Amino acid sequence: SKEAADPGHDAGAAGGVGNGCPRRTSMDEGGYMEKQIWKPGNMLYPLPVVLVTARGRDGRDNVLTVAWAGTVCTNPPMLSVSVRPERYSHKLLCETGEFGVNLTTEALAWATDYCGVKSGRDVDKFAAAKLHKKKSVKIRVPLIEESPVNIECKVKEILHLGSHDLFLAGVEAVHADERYMDKNKKFDLSMARPIVYSHGEYFALGKKCGTFGYSVRRNEKKQGK
Repeated sequence: SKEAADPGHDAGAAGGVGNGCPRRTSMDEGGYMEKQIWKPGNMLYPLPVVLVTARGRDGRDNVLTVAWAGTVCTNPPMLSVSVRPERYSHKLLCETGEFGVNLTTEALAWATDYCGVKSGRDVDKFAAAKLHKKKSVKIRVPLIEESPVNIECKVKEILHLGSHDLFLAGVEAVHADERYMDKNKKFDLSMARPIVYSHGEYFALGKKCGTFGYSVRRNEKKQGK
């Protein structure tokens, strides 16, 4: 059974071409191709794909792939992951209320997919995916040594939303791999070659096309001439 928080399971829920609708070729008044109207579905892509580590009351550890994860709050630092109740790891998250979020890279792409399609009920995914455990400092759940960033989390609230439960968690500690510090001692995640998930596929991030606030800075420079 699939462990992941449905990367791809609901991705095709929006209808369009998949429902046999003809492809439109007409233009709207602005000269743009018209867009098809699909039924409601999860089409917010691409998404970060992370490896979530969990531990049950019996001390058994597991890794699950989650594409439905996100930042919730800066102060206090909080994030969320969404998991279907029938997943093996859902039980572990509920039992201990702690988990690790481990960022993924190109080098971890195979392990990321494997941990999303295999169940912790049947296999030790740490061993099978050749992942090494890293000790946490604030929680009892192990982290993944190969990940460039590890985030220790404690569950604050579980929201029962329907097909998924959302685990709202506070960030207790962050581990950043020193290998990805640039010459100015600033952490540069791009050096780790992170990956994202989009509609059933994994992608390596491409070239940088801007930095935060660059559009304003460019305008300010033009006005100052």
